[in-house]
Amino acid sequence: MAASLPLAAADEPAGLKVFTAQCSVCHDHAQPGSRTPAADTLRKLPVTAILQALETGVMRTQGALLTAAEKRDVANYLGVAVQSSVANACKSGTAWTAPESSAMWTGWSPGGANWRFQPADAAGLSASDLPKLKLRWAYGFPGGTNMRAQPAVYRGRVFLGGPDGTVTALDAKSGCTAWSAKAPAQIRTGILIAPVGGRTMAFLGDSAGLIHAYDAETGVQVWQRRLDQHATTLATATPVLHDGKLYVGASSYEESIAARPDYVCCSFRGSVSALDAGTGAVAWKTWTIAEEPKAQPNNSRGQKVVGPSGAGVWAAPTVDAAKGLVYVATGDNYSDPPTATSDSVLALSLADGKIVWTKQLTAGDAFNVACGSGANCPDAKGPDFDLATSPMLVSLPSGKRALLVGQKSGQMHALDPDKQGELIWTTRVGKGSALGGIQWGPATDGNLLYAAVSDVGFRRGANGRELDPTVGGGISGLRIDNGEIVWKTPPPDCDTKRPCSPAQSAAVTASNGFVLSGSLDGHLRAYDTANGKILWDFDSMRDFATVNGVKGSGGSFDAGGAIVAGGMLFTESGYAQFGGVPGNVLLAFALEQ
Repeated sequence: MAASLPLAAADEPAGLKVFTAQCSVCHDHAQPGSRTPAADTLRKLPVTAILQALETGVMRTQGALLTAAEKRDVANYLGVAVQSSVANACKSGTAWTAPESSAMWTGWSPGGANWRFQPADAAGLSASDLPKLKLRWAYGFPGGTNMRAQPAVYRGRVFLGGPDGTVTALDAKSGCTAWSAKAPAQIRTGILIAPVGGRTMAFLGDSAGLIHAYDAETGVQVWQRRLDQHATTLATATPVLHDGKLYVGASSYEESIAARPDYVCCSFRGSVSALDAGTGAVAWKTWTIAEEPKAQPNNSRGQKVVGPSGAGVWAAPTVDAAKGLVYVATGDNYSDPPTATSDSVLALSLADGKIVWTKQLTAGDAFNVACGSGANCPDAKGPDFDLATSPMLVSLPSGKRALLVGQKSGQMHALDPDKQGELIWTTRVGKGSALGGIQWGPATDGNLLYAAVSDVGFRRGANGRELDPTVGGGISGLRIDNGEIVWKTPPPDCDTKRPCSPAQSAAVTASNGFVLSGSLDGHLRAYDTANGKILWDFDSMRDFATVNGVKGSGGSFDAGGAIVAGGMLFTESGYAQFGGVPGNVLLAFALEQ
């Protein structure tokens, strides 16, 4: 937003006046690949979602410049009015319909080692079953455009978080609604379901930087906790539970706000917190950057600077119970000076949060969105090679252990957790860039590692910058002991589909002889783990009739990955950010009956 622009003509609607004066400078000129949604994208959102973003969500800093009436006016001008009532309620109400022993996928990955692998007995699907998969039902979020929160399956239900903050529990077989609750902002994390203190809880985080705990059977909120008081805090990393404590990381969108020339960048520091799972009380909190931000010398363009900053935690922590450690990966710095803990894997004590060791994989990486052309770009002007994936803890054939972690540089790394993160091997699987390389994470079955790459590209089109349909994507299978590439499958061609990119940014999922990877082109594909051959291909870019009566459409795949449990496959479709195609559906697949 730019407060200095003149107001629109007096006879224009109040919301248009606010938008023209405060918002249009960014949203009317947003380009594909930027972190700012175009005005046309905003016009597809519910009024409540826009108001929520301005009050408690990712636009809360800009919203602070507006009065309550101005926020309502601009939300009503831009947004779409939608119904908020619960549709298609389950006849059984909120009662569980499956035993505790039923197949499940909860959290970012089944198990604290973060393999993103579902064993055969829990999957209920094999590679040979995939051609027989059929869409059983679809569920639509009113006005949704970015479906980024990975769902969960537990006791016959699928749990999902929506772009408007709605948290919903559906019957996995039919899609009927058991319960629906509302968080203050967009749900960003995956959903963790686990028994705690005599009840089953659902844990998740939102774009207001809040972690929420709900009773998973009834939908009643038990507690909520803000991760950090910084105005730009996000909860993106899926919480992990161990021994009664919830381990969570904090990230931020301050890197985007730095595009404003009047913003003094930057003061957010990433952190890891241990919360009591039953109450949300903070047991400990550790900053990923020990030094508090303070005024630094002006940069080479004369811009004021605050730092150090950044090193957010974007992915689920990984628990190493044997060593009493929890591992997290960090992002880049937002301002100078760069630190030794950005773009790193950190090992923290489970007991008190003390940092035991650090392994940095790219040094000197200070970057923010102003590095396109703005005055706030750090002099370091790093490559923006975040680690936004969860470290995967594996045992190697030699008997040694390794942490496998992907990076936006396009590289996979194996670190020795028993030797202070000493590098075992590094293999390049992609070119890498600020939006390229390995984005949200690979998967492993303990034999091979499966890494998809984004490497999204842009080109000049008739209407400005657009996705390049000829650049990006691909998936590789690597040996976990030495990083050797066993197979590599290039992305299928976009053909005549526009807008389109073959980039494969979404998290990868592995199971019983197959690997699932979604693409910005709207396809979810399954690959043979032995040779990378495509076994199944579903194009989600179409309209869907939904079980809750909402108009449904599919789009790009990004962020959270598909999950499999109990003979079913679940995936969310739609991601409008960075030039992708919007969508608003959860899709449920099962074998032909």
